[in-house]
Amino acid sequence: MTSPTDPTALAGAQLRRWRFILVAIAVVGYGLDQWTKAEAVARLDPYNPPRWFSGFITLRLLRNPGAAFSMGSTVTVLISLFAIAMLVVVCLWGVPKARHRWSVIACGMLIAGICGNLTDRIFRSPGPLRGHVVDFISVPHFAVFNVADIFITCTAILVVLEAIFGQHDSEGHTTDDNVKGERDEKEDM
Repeated sequence: MTSPTDPTALAGAQLRRWRFILVAIAVVGYGLDQWTKAEAVARLDPYNPPRWFSGFITLRLLRNPGAAFSMGSTVTVLISLFAIAMLVVVCLWGVPKARHRWSVIACGMLIAGICGNLTDRIFRSPGPLRGHVVDFISVPHFAVFNVADIFITCTAILVVLEAIFGQHDSEGHTTDDNVKGERDEKEDM
């Protein structure tokens, strides 16, 4: 039931259940991103942004043609095409290779983030593949961002933490103690 090269990998019913969780994370994350952007566009006054926590968080409505920190604002079409390519890579290469819980969660979060910003790029003005992304969450001395950006950033942090602190077997594979523990319980039966 487990991979011959990685005995801790998810397989069979466990893998199917975690793939369902991946889809749920992607759908809920995407929905949350689109809902918060719609609310931001409908309710935020760009000239009088609300401040929370003594100004630590400001809800400042911006439309960003570029990437993070508005870099690449003149190459919006290239950013859109890159996002499409990354979505294809994640779905066709990353998801099939995701065999551990954290990698499955990371794929779901990354799909949610890419789809959230790509939807803006395709459907918002000034036009397809040139659309400006709605950003509205601002913290001091940092870029203005949105929920999709949070999912993408958390995915990057998760991947780095797993690479640094994850347990690895003698062949360098990341292990998942919970999967191993569940497998050991089944073997004891």
